[in-house]
Amino acid sequence: MKGKFWGWLKLGIGVAIVAALMWKLGTGGFVDGLRVLDANDVLAALGIGLVTTVLCAWRWCLVARRLGLSLPLGKAVVDYYRALFLNGVLPAGVLGDVQRAVQHGRAEGDVGAGVRAVVLERTAGQVVVVVAGTAVLLAGPGRDVGLVLVTVVVGLAVAYLAARRWIGVGSRWRRTVDDIRTGLLARDMWPSVALLSAAALTGHITMFLIAMRAAGVTLPAEQLLPIVLVALLAMGLPVNVGGWGPREGVTALMFAAAGLGAAQGLTAAVAYGLLGLVASLPGALMLVPRGMMGRLGAFSRASLNGALVRKRERVA
Repeated sequence: MKGKFWGWLKLGIGVAIVAALMWKLGTGGFVDGLRVLDANDVLAALGIGLVTTVLCAWRWCLVARRLGLSLPLGKAVVDYYRALFLNGVLPAGVLGDVQRAVQHGRAEGDVGAGVRAVVLERTAGQVVVVVAGTAVLLAGPGRDVGLVLVTVVVGLAVAYLAARRWIGVGSRWRRTVDDIRTGLLARDMWPSVALLSAAALTGHITMFLIAMRAAGVTLPAEQLLPIVLVALLAMGLPVNVGGWGPREGVTALMFAAAGLGAAQGLTAAVAYGLLGLVASLPGALMLVPRGMMGRLGAFSRASLNGALVRKRERVA
């Protein structure tokens, strides 16, 4: 019951954020987020999505193999695409990751290791976002904000680890620590994970900047970078509706603070959310059963062959 309560509470917070934005700024920002995008933006999202998905899937492979699990890159890319699509269309924004973790764990005969591999892989990505965001904030005019962010993040991490150590049971806690050391912090492991995470983050930043340009923002990229990174950090909060909520709220607030207007920030965030959904669309194909895909392929080939035969008959 506790798990269900917290799940509904987090979903309710995400809904409340979206409702508050609609009440304060109207629905125009959400509608404009769709209207401002064109075919070039969609193609760019698909291309960037392919690159970032391969990079993240590669990171997952490295972590999973360190935990003793077999995971070919091709399968990882397929499963990662499916998870991204499910994350984008289902509430909570993490159900796709849960599905790929459990499915991979069952296939390998160790669900616990499968779940831990996905948790560590996603954690590595979030850590890189936090580090990059903090560095940008500390290097820019918002140093005070950066210091506050560092203090809050470190404080929460220490409190979380202390609580886990206090309430955790010995063997499970030791296994978690061992997995972190092996799967992420090993000397021959963390540089590769960090590099893949940084490259994937660059793709997400680029897509967010494309969304901002589509929304009519003309500021230089270096001035927009702090806003983008903080918005990406907000996306990691587990209080959203399919990824929507905190990202839009934070972007609107930061746009208002920068004098750009909260409505334009909302439009940019919505455009980014839509581009992210477009980037995950290949994952929808991964949900189609293989048998059906085969039948669809056979039907397409038969239709094409029939058209060619009819064309030859007309020529004759």
